[in-house]
Amino acid sequence: KAVKWEIKDRVGIVNINSFNKTTTDATLAAMMAIEKSLGGPPLGYVLDLRLNPGGLLDQAINVSDALLQRGEVVSTRGRNPDETRRFNAGPGDLTDGKPVIVLINGGSASASEIVAGALQDLRRATILGTRSFGKGSVQTIIPLGENGALRLTTALYYTPSGRSIQGTGITPDIKVEEPLPEELQGK
Repeated sequence: KAVKWEIKDRVGIVNINSFNKTTTDATLAAMMAIEKSLGGPPLGYVLDLRLNPGGLLDQAINVSDALLQRGEVVSTRGRNPDETRRFNAGPGDLTDGKPVIVLINGGSASASEIVAGALQDLRRATILGTRSFGKGSVQTIIPLGENGALRLTTALYYTPSGRSIQGTGITPDIKVEEPLPEELQGK
């Protein structure tokens, strides 16, 4: 499952572990299930994107759109200015303005960084955790006949404020280090 949910202290927690073709629908279903379980809206939402390697761009845009009233979600920019593409949110914040916290870490990449960056730049969510991975490139695959293909970076992803995600990632508003599990600690 791409999306799991739970409730703690009347706060809806939505864990998105990848952005596949069902992620938007599953996220919306999770939010409705949280409201139904509580008999009304939660106090707020936690969107957990830790260790989310990314996935489909359209799903990242749609999940962001569900939490935004308006504004640019992400843009892609190539070498030429006419190659710039902008993706915007439409009206209709499904949380009705409830507080949102987004959790990220070094395993949050690509589509999860697009969501975190949009919600951060548009001041819709507080980002908590550690700096994300920094995978913000658009790649085009060029077939080379029977011998394979060439993957070529053709553009980069930018947050609404114009920050490139590539190589720098998303810096959280509040840095919170996760303790390293004992089995992963050196001797």
